[in-house]
Amino acid sequence: MSAALVAGLLAGYGIAVPVGAVAAHLVTLTARSSLRTGVCAALGVATADGLYALLATLGGSALAAALRTVIVPLRWASALLLATLAVRGAAGALRRYREHRTATRTAPPPPSPARAYLALLGLTLLNPATLLYFAALVLGTHATAPSDRAVFVLAAFAASTSWQLLLAGGGTLLGRALTGPRGQLATALVSSGVIMLLAARMAAAPG
Repeated sequence: MSAALVAGLLAGYGIAVPVGAVAAHLVTLTARSSLRTGVCAALGVATADGLYALLATLGGSALAAALRTVIVPLRWASALLLATLAVRGAAGALRRYREHRTATRTAPPPPSPARAYLALLGLTLLNPATLLYFAALVLGTHATAPSDRAVFVLAAFAASTSWQLLLAGGGTLLGRALTGPRGQLATALVSSGVIMLLAARMAAAPG
């Protein structure tokens, strides 16, 4: 069981720590909203990682093989969603900046915690590489006992949760440090640029 615990923790951090489009979106979302919204969004990401870990332990290589048949359309759907997020984020930042300068309208409210949770859950679930990653790890650890598989899934979920909450906390600090309209505009545009580049790289990846 201890081996499954260590394997689950390593798996969770292994898939969560690399900074990608989801992480950039999470930090920016928290910076322009609140810690509560960021925590809910972080839990959405961790929930998706936990679900994929569970699917991998239940189905293993069979699920991974089935997913490979649809990995290209899933990757394109994910790239399209990321590109949409990037465009909307940049356009919204520019609009809020102009509205602040003219002071004729108030900025639109940030998403609710529940909406942030569902949005980040859906975005993370669109990444099929997560399931392939967990399936490979499960097959490599040879964890067959139900208790070991349960420990693996819970440990992976806990690891992902801790990292996503750390990112949300970083977004809160960023939001407090850059409270001015120019600072918010700059961070939003940088984040949108990073997300767009990652979307383009995902779309250009070989099938």
